[in-house]
Amino acid sequence: MRREVQVVIGDVEETFGGGIHLLAEWYQCKGAPELLKSAERLRACCLAAVDRSALTAVGESFYQFAPSGVTGTVLLAESHLAIHTWPEFGSVTVDVFVCNRTRDNRAKAHTLYVELRDALEPRKENFSQVMRGAVVTPAAAAVAGMH
Repeated sequence: MRREVQVVIGDVEETFGGGIHLLAEWYQCKGAPELLKSAERLRACCLAAVDRSALTAVGESFYQFAPSGVTGTVLLAESHLAIHTWPEFGSVTVDVFVCNRTRDNRAKAHTLYVELRDALEPRKENFSQVMRGAVVTPAAAAVAGMH
């Protein structure tokens, strides 16, 4: 499995409780094909993964495209999960964001991410992790190649 990871390293100033934002594109998904095609199946998978991650679902919406494909969101007390499928390409995009205002939820975010990745079984993956709620100083941004 090929992974592309982008990390910004440098001095940061926390501006609020912040959180972690996990973003991915999964290709050649070999997991249960119905997860890519069925809003109900993907919904059940996502809600089960949220539960196993010890996060709190407070709402959800999944939309079935014709002839196939799904877009879905799970609103979390901690923030959100968004997922979109392209069954004709075996591709999925995933966006997991959790806040760390009252407790550190990074491990829970990673658990949710891994639960979904394991269910969909991508052969290739692009992955980015962004720390939210922190300002990277100009010097640190330049060091990281961010102008």
